[in-house]
Amino acid sequence: MAVVAGVDFGTLSVRVSVVDSERGILASSVAEYPLHRKREDPDYATQAHEDHMRALGTATREAIAQAAISGKDIEAIALDTTGSSVIPVGRELQPLGEYYLWCDHRAKGEAEEITAAAHREKLEAIEWCGGVYSSEWGFSKLLHWLRHNPDRRNDLVSALEHCDMVAATLSGIHDVKRVKRSICAMGHKWLWNARLGGLPPEEFLIKVDPLLAGIREKLNGEFATSEQIAGRLSPLWAERLGLQAGIPIPVGAFDAHWDAIGAGCRTDDMVNVVGTSTCIIGITPSANLVPGVCGVVEGSVHPQRTGIEAGLSAVGDIFNAIAARAGTNVATLSEGLQHYRAGQTGLLRMTWDNGDRTILVNPFLRGITLGWNLQSTAQDELFAAIEGTALHTRVIFDRMASSGVRVQRVINAGGIPQKNEVLNQVYANVLGRPVLVPTKSVTSLGSAIFAFLAAGTFKTVEEAQNKICPAHRVYEPIAQEQRVYDELYRVFSRLYFGFGKKAGEMGDILPALIRISETRHKANASA
Repeated sequence: MAVVAGVDFGTLSVRVSVVDSERGILASSVAEYPLHRKREDPDYATQAHEDHMRALGTATREAIAQAAISGKDIEAIALDTTGSSVIPVGRELQPLGEYYLWCDHRAKGEAEEITAAAHREKLEAIEWCGGVYSSEWGFSKLLHWLRHNPDRRNDLVSALEHCDMVAATLSGIHDVKRVKRSICAMGHKWLWNARLGGLPPEEFLIKVDPLLAGIREKLNGEFATSEQIAGRLSPLWAERLGLQAGIPIPVGAFDAHWDAIGAGCRTDDMVNVVGTSTCIIGITPSANLVPGVCGVVEGSVHPQRTGIEAGLSAVGDIFNAIAARAGTNVATLSEGLQHYRAGQTGLLRMTWDNGDRTILVNPFLRGITLGWNLQSTAQDELFAAIEGTALHTRVIFDRMASSGVRVQRVINAGGIPQKNEVLNQVYANVLGRPVLVPTKSVTSLGSAIFAFLAAGTFKTVEEAQNKICPAHRVYEPIAQEQRVYDELYRVFSRLYFGFGKKAGEMGDILPALIRISETRHKANASA
């Protein structure tokens, strides 16, 4: 028997779970931290490192107290975070600003420049991340920071992903060269590829922008999968967390990737981690390159397999926004949704409110709802939004299938499927296949699995999953509903590519609306 702590940093809070190798989760505690937004700039989203660490201390101590154990009984601590959440750091890893959170899209222009340069220079790494570089990813955000912080450029020692920054902080590491960088983070978001020599060459980065001169060296170091040890808990942080100094901390990863492990993902499975956004995470036995996905990375999800990532830029955020505009909350607005049937609202909802992550990788998009009539309600829109996220997921699955990715099982994980049976049934009907949902919450369970590996309790991921992961509830597709969604899917696909592709028939409309809005905001700000 062993006890570990699994940590999950989400968009608005951190969850710490104390997990026993025999009895499962003994206790979990959540502590919140602020997300900094600007109404005049919807692309802006930042958080402070100090807020994250303060919340981690609070949640860890509370979880230990609830578990009624001594902190000295915990044998390892592992953590996952959002990504790509990037922080520029100076000497001794001091933050030079706040994290560019995963949902910060200010680097739209930088992403387009990197994509164009990659294809112009025939950079092979771009094909491993779907052929398009995203504003949600590391180099885009770092270049944006360099351009907008000229007075701090000389202070820049490096930039770190959130998971690597937290592991280094807990380990008392102050020299960036001693930081182990997560292959999960660097492979999916920074064009790192072991087969291709690691990070992109210096000459390529300079061709993107001379400001990137020397950045490759600043980012270089040891790149590792999550069965390796990033460090050991320092005395300072052991005291702050209420744990024993010296316990191992494995190399971290992204929350969705470890959520997939906690949900029981095996080879050829695909997991929809549905929360504020959706990350679609799969484990494949070989590297099938898929246009438009968020990366195909060996060792990113499972240390001995190839991970594939895709997703939707907003899901729960859209549901919350619909409810907020109606002056209520999602739980209240959802009452009665179980009586809705496929297509009955007459609405078709494109869930691009925060842009498109996959497969168009286009941040210059916004939500569309077609089919309104004078009797349409906010509840109708909520149901249409659920349908829209499922239809978008089917677009992604079809793209993967066309590139040879085999899907054995579909699992819905994350916070929303645990409390929204309507969503799970709609997904089964839209995808035309069974959807499995863990019977218990798996948030931070993936972290616990890697903590157990670090502690030596289990020898393989699969051994830990067999012991710890919960069973699944199965949602079977309903044939009549499935037929309606097959028809709706054809309409949805036309709309998706017609409005979404930059060269599509109506591909200039949504970018024009964004441009006009941004121009007006800037004019108002300077008036």
